[in-house]
Amino acid sequence: MIEAFLVPEKTVATAKGDGPALDLSRTEGRIFLLTLDITAVVEQESLDVSVQGSGDGTTWDPKPIVAFPQKFYREEVPLLLDLAGKPEVKFIRAHWEVNRWGRGSETPKFEFAVTVREVPQEILAEAAGRVRTQ
Repeated sequence: MIEAFLVPEKTVATAKGDGPALDLSRTEGRIFLLTLDITAVVEQESLDVSVQGSGDGTTWDPKPIVAFPQKFYREEVPLLLDLAGKPEVKFIRAHWEVNRWGRGSETPKFEFAVTVREVPQEILAEAAGRVRTQ
């Protein structure tokens, strides 16, 4: 069962960047719960966070596997990542881009984190059973 950070707590982003690679090759399942937690912002800026996949942890597909909706405020946002149809993906990492407009400094500043947690197989089986009986 994996539970880790794709972006460490209290990461401050003032420009685009990438989080560290996370090896998923030893996970039991292929469905994960991602949580974007934005803890500090300045006004008139946006944050775009996506997840990229790789087969070897070195070469990254520029097209994201999944992306959070664009964000402007402090909040916590959950998102499911289903890799069941992507057996070639063995590693994931977060990628972010920031933008700022309006008055004041042109440098954006977000403080945020992204966590990843494997969804246990028993929960998936239980949910599938409920869907079939309805």
